[in-house]
Amino acid sequence: MTSQISLASDGMKNTSLFAELQACNAPAQSAFSLPPRCYWDPEVLALEVERIFRNQWIGIGRTSRFERPGDYETHDIAGLPLIVLRDKENQIRVFANSCRHRGARLLEGQGHCRGIRCPFHCWSYALDGRLVGTPHMERAEGFQRADYGLIEFQAADIGGFLFICLDQQAVDIDRHLGDFAARHADWPLDSLVVSRRRCFEVGCNWKAFLEVFNEYYHLPFVHPTSIAGVYSPPEAPDVTTGAYASQFGVTEGTGALLDAQQAYALPPMPDLKGRAATGVRYSWVFPNMTFAAGTDSLWIYEAYPLDPDRCHVVQSICFHRDTVARPDFEEIAAQYYHRFDAALAEDLPALENQHRGLKSPFAQQGRFEPNLEPNVAAFARWYAERLS
Repeated sequence: MTSQISLASDGMKNTSLFAELQACNAPAQSAFSLPPRCYWDPEVLALEVERIFRNQWIGIGRTSRFERPGDYETHDIAGLPLIVLRDKENQIRVFANSCRHRGARLLEGQGHCRGIRCPFHCWSYALDGRLVGTPHMERAEGFQRADYGLIEFQAADIGGFLFICLDQQAVDIDRHLGDFAARHADWPLDSLVVSRRRCFEVGCNWKAFLEVFNEYYHLPFVHPTSIAGVYSPPEAPDVTTGAYASQFGVTEGTGALLDAQQAYALPPMPDLKGRAATGVRYSWVFPNMTFAAGTDSLWIYEAYPLDPDRCHVVQSICFHRDTVARPDFEEIAAQYYHRFDAALAEDLPALENQHRGLKSPFAQQGRFEPNLEPNVAAFARWYAERLS
């Protein structure tokens, strides 16, 4: 099966994919799932890079991991190389990871730096992106350092979540997220810190990984003895005004521990009241970051495409700073980490099996269970609007 997708702005309308995507633009009760080719076709991934990753706000986890000025990470988001760092004014900055001299990659991995120096010809930059060092450039006519600072992009901190955007013309983050902050106001998000961060690759499309985190349907079948017993049937999905979907569900104990580990539960977050103290809110911030806000912890997943068949996933486990300060925290937190690892060990084979099935020439669009998969249906609508 070969896709005939054109990257021209109106090329999609001449393909069957356009019609298939239109079937996603409906409430969960009547919508169809994304076309199978959206999970394996390289040309669809090229469209995603163009229409989503280059011009939408992207969630990259928690801001708290950049504790000091000079803390940095490098990212390759859908093939787009970036540097994220905290500058001397305590601001988060996002730069293209490319020297303004002749394009060399500037930094690798993560760490701490006082400035940025190109490993090729030693051009150097301050933490705010200014070009401050240019060896032997005295004879270059008309050359001004001020004209060659690092290419910079937008960054925003919302509730301790870090968002970046590569399009300077994109809508501002508050308009993009709509009522996101109000929806999650019951949780002390700004007081939560990352206690463990884990990166790994999965042999499935990036969207499929995020989908499985956002649906209750698979719980009794994929997790029958690990976590299914914790979860009661979820409430009706929330009506949101931003680029995200959210659904709350009551739990028997904490959703962050296995059924058999509930005796290890940490106390609820300070000031958590009402409905928020009874369960877990699952939210998907489109396109690539999802999280669960529980009574005692927050667990987050980011997914980034490596190619149509593989994704890079980042898992962050967060607790309230008062909880992390407990003398027994590390011992008890190990039980939480075990729960997340055990659930992943059950999810990943299911995802990789699904991916093989989606690549079948006989795979077609399916339907959603409205109350068990509403977040997935909401993403399909959002995605279809961006690619159509």
